[in-house]
Amino acid sequence: MPEALIPRRQLDKLVGMAMLIVATTVFLYYTAWTLLMPFVDAGHPLHDFFPARVWAIRIPVILILLGSAVVGSFLGMVMIKSNRKQAAKAKAAAGKKKA
Repeated sequence: MPEALIPRRQLDKLVGMAMLIVATTVFLYYTAWTLLMPFVDAGHPLHDFFPARVWAIRIPVILILLGSAVVGSFLGMVMIKSNRKQAAKAKAAAGKKKA
């Protein structure tokens, strides 16, 4: 193995571990917020750590809409670029036929 790849692997593992920790933390927080907090009394100080329950629905809906918009935009751009390439190839082929 080239020595230049060894630090890259360690960085990849570190980034992967950080992503796993963040995802686990978000999952546990959201789970506690949506599944456990409805059973805790409204005046309990634990409610100060969580937003209003209406946001438990709004946040995922907003994220899904934004994600869909990003994916749709990406697919649209790829389709437009692909169509332009095909049109350029057809034009080049038509130019060669005439010559």
